[in-house]
Amino acid sequence: MNFPLYIAKRYIFSRSKNNAINVINYIASMGIIVGTMALFVVLSVFSGLKVFSLSFTNEIDPDLKMTSTLGKSFFISPDQEKEIKNIQGIASYTKIIEERVLFLFKDKQQVTYLKGVDSVYPVVNDIKKKLFNGQWLKPDTYQVVIGYGIAQDFSMGILDFENPLQIFAPKPGKGAIDNPEEAFNKTDVLPVGIYSVSEELDSKYVFADLGLVQELLMYKPNQISGIELNLKENADENAVKEKLQTIFKNKITLKNRAQLNESLYKMLNTENIAVYLIFTLVIIVALFNLIGALIMMILDKKGNLKTLFNLGTPIHHLRKIFLLQGTLLSVFGGIIGLILGIVLVVLQQQYELIMITPTLAYPVVFTLENVLIVMGTIISLGFVASLIASSRVSKKLLD
Repeated sequence: MNFPLYIAKRYIFSRSKNNAINVINYIASMGIIVGTMALFVVLSVFSGLKVFSLSFTNEIDPDLKMTSTLGKSFFISPDQEKEIKNIQGIASYTKIIEERVLFLFKDKQQVTYLKGVDSVYPVVNDIKKKLFNGQWLKPDTYQVVIGYGIAQDFSMGILDFENPLQIFAPKPGKGAIDNPEEAFNKTDVLPVGIYSVSEELDSKYVFADLGLVQELLMYKPNQISGIELNLKENADENAVKEKLQTIFKNKITLKNRAQLNESLYKMLNTENIAVYLIFTLVIIVALFNLIGALIMMILDKKGNLKTLFNLGTPIHHLRKIFLLQGTLLSVFGGIIGLILGIVLVVLQQQYELIMITPTLAYPVVFTLENVLIVMGTIISLGFVASLIASSRVSKKLLD
């Protein structure tokens, strides 16, 4: 048997004659357990908040979005559409047009995005689930679906036949225009539905029929500004991208869901790292108790260590005893803290103990990644703390 490990385990499970040392050991153990539990719970909460935040955009964002690298719009031929349908991994796709235009309702006006969509759009993006009021627009009509934020800004309802929503889109071309009224194409539309996704998106888009937007912007029937694609489960995203680039001769830009919401992903990841570092600092402070407990143990067992040294045990083996003792305490404390943390997370998931609102529970997500991060952090820091404390064992101390 490994001699230092045997002695280390004896020191962990045996009580010292000095009651103060026992109390210090209990405090050090509790610090590790509570620190581990807190770190795991906080990481699980932030994982839940990340999933909760992304759920708003994931439901209306496609798996892949294709836009032109050469301008606002591009042309798609029937042969190219046929090739897209033959790509393995693509479940469905929809053609879109996005353009910033001026909306006018009664005496109020606002510049935001008009998004032209075809009949397949609700299949690729499950936008119908986000309808707050009314219904989705019908193809080949002058119907639109507006966001809840836009509806509030305009004090607008749906199916208001007496007060239509007016859209002004700048005409394409160059040079000066003598009459400002001739610089815009104008059309009246009827809001038939209101969607609600998030505060930002609710004020960003007004959905209209693709043909109507093409006519308003003076686009040709096969001219669009983008294609949104829904991939099959377990599809190879990179392979799909390569085939699309081949079809459109590398004149397109492809972005997945994470790239479309790059700023949001960066913010959530930064917050997660910041919280991890803060609670790691708390654990480091708690591990000072472990260093103190090990040093007190070294002083308490000084006579035993001197006897072992006189019997021929080398100094590095004596140091290894307390290195292993501190590391084992960190491992046991980490396991107990993780078990308690997992219990709290599962209870929150099942019974919704803590609520954000009367109808919304605080989101938590249990992941194996968080378990590995917490155990890796505790064991690494515990090893460093034990190494610092065990370095106090020296021939000078024993003499």
